[in-house]
Amino acid sequence: MDEKKTAWERLQIVHTKGRPTVRDYIPLIFTDFYEMHGDRLYGDDKAVIGGVARLDNRPVTVIGIVKGRDITENKECNFAMPHPEGYRKALRLARQAEKFHRPIVCLIDTPGAFCGIAAEERGQGEAIAKNIAEFMTLRTPIISIVLGEGGSGGALALGVCDELAVLQNASYSVLSPRGFASILWKDASREQEACEIMRTTAEDLVHLGVAEAIIEEPLGGAHNDLDKISENIKEYLSCIISKKCEKDIDVLLKERYTKFRKIGEFSE
Repeated sequence: MDEKKTAWERLQIVHTKGRPTVRDYIPLIFTDFYEMHGDRLYGDDKAVIGGVARLDNRPVTVIGIVKGRDITENKECNFAMPHPEGYRKALRLARQAEKFHRPIVCLIDTPGAFCGIAAEERGQGEAIAKNIAEFMTLRTPIISIVLGEGGSGGALALGVCDELAVLQNASYSVLSPRGFASILWKDASREQEACEIMRTTAEDLVHLGVAEAIIEEPLGGAHNDLDKISENIKEYLSCIISKKCEKDIDVLLKERYTKFRKIGEFSE
């Protein structure tokens, strides 16, 4: 694992054209994937994909945020920025997984939730908050993986889990470096400087207790060997889901609660 790259260099790798998306990973990691649509309240958000699949013949529910591979796909999925109905679809599928005792796999890759007027009118903040609250108490194992970008509440809505893994070059942060620089210094051009002080790399996240595992990428990034990175993700998921499924659900819920309570501890 190459740990010498700066946070900014890793962000450029994440933004590389051709980096694999959820639609690339699902067929290589899971079998018999059956996509399910709609939130049963408003509509079907194409920025969120979800359904039932098998992982090593174990039924699982897969929920992911979709990034486009070209401008046409990006327009269709709103550049991976979900609307409220996307998060409500995710919650509907998560509740279904709980009912049928299926582990949940969340695949995160988003710059953040969509902040347009229509999304706000339909309750964007409420939808994200409800996901965070309900995922915390779902009585089934939840594993989340940050594939590229994990931006703000848009990512956290699928990031409440029993174990969070981060791809080697991925980032997970309260907002983008450009947004950070714009707010802190009123100067978006200082985004590279912001990126280096935000501590968003995979190693930082594990050190701070935000994430539990780093999934190694091929040299140069995931786009250089899709089969290899998919194999690494599948191996991680197979191992961790087996371990979580062996635990008593009440113990699992207590550990999930403790995981988030301890984030942010510090000493002076």
